[in-house]
Amino acid sequence: MKYVAGIDVGSTYTKVVLLSPDNEIMGKDILPTGFKLTEVSRKVFDNVLLSSGLSEDDIGYIIATGYGRHRVDYCDLTVTDLTSTARGSNLLFPGTMTVLDIGGQTMKASRLDENVKVKSFRLNDKCAAGTGAFLEKTARYMGYDTEEIGPLVLTSKETVPISGVCAVFAESEVINQLSLGSAPSDIMYGAMSSLVKRAIQLLKRVKMEPNVTLSGGIMRFPSMIKLLEDQLEDGILNVPEGDLVQFTTAVGAATLALQRMKVIVTAGVSNVCDISPSNKDKLKSDGWEKQFTCSEPRLSEAIDLFKSLRREVHLEPLIEQDKPMGSNCDACYMSCSDEMKTIWTRKLNN
Repeated sequence: MKYVAGIDVGSTYTKVVLLSPDNEIMGKDILPTGFKLTEVSRKVFDNVLLSSGLSEDDIGYIIATGYGRHRVDYCDLTVTDLTSTARGSNLLFPGTMTVLDIGGQTMKASRLDENVKVKSFRLNDKCAAGTGAFLEKTARYMGYDTEEIGPLVLTSKETVPISGVCAVFAESEVINQLSLGSAPSDIMYGAMSSLVKRAIQLLKRVKMEPNVTLSGGIMRFPSMIKLLEDQLEDGILNVPEGDLVQFTTAVGAATLALQRMKVIVTAGVSNVCDISPSNKDKLKSDGWEKQFTCSEPRLSEAIDLFKSLRREVHLEPLIEQDKPMGSNCDACYMSCSDEMKTIWTRKLNN
């Protein structure tokens, strides 16, 4: 069986992870996203193939995720970052029930069920103060680069309060604190504390459960982890080792790609293709009957069942017009529509 790839096109960095059929990470790479999303996703993909000694022919399935996932024109499927991060967290730390992901553009907290489905999630308000960009901007105001945030905070002697209500107003606070003689390290620590308070609020809103896994580039700073541990009641957090904390979402996309490839190979199911409401008539005219919409693990179970009944199986992505219960499906459609599939079957020709 071939390898698979997960591509996470984030607002700040684009990450790629290659997985073997045995769920082993064979390679990973990361590059700044910039503004040419299609080009950078291809470049980082080619880089990881080269470093892994593989060719594109060795890759059997590719899933793209992240805010720029729809710009990856060579992928087989796109999946939301909420779903991918949940799967990646569970692969790295089986039994994960809550995920906190802080990226450059958003902060997300999600609670998972026993099947690793997103049961509840909350996003930060539409403001940079709730994201990694808040820390980056605060550092930039004081003349520091992003990579200097961690070492700078470690030298802090006391916390300088930074409200974090607005990233724009925070600049005024930083300038004011510098004029008062506050140390840059203490100001940076105050900004990080403000970010942690917002994260704790999100976790409480999703009714977090023990076994919390952290994700996102900002989590590579030990001070960030320590602040979170101090403010959480049980203080036990799962943190991927080294730079892997930045690759959790890409790992999840690769995990889903492997799962999807195995379904296609072992069940002989036709691949997913684009569909519009008008294409339904074409399917019906070709003898296909629409059954129902579901996701893993029920999807694989349903495929096996229909094949045992001598039915040919075809899968289509869920489209908004097909939400089974209309507006009542909005939350699930937003969080996991990319992995929901509508099953179509028809009788096998003897």
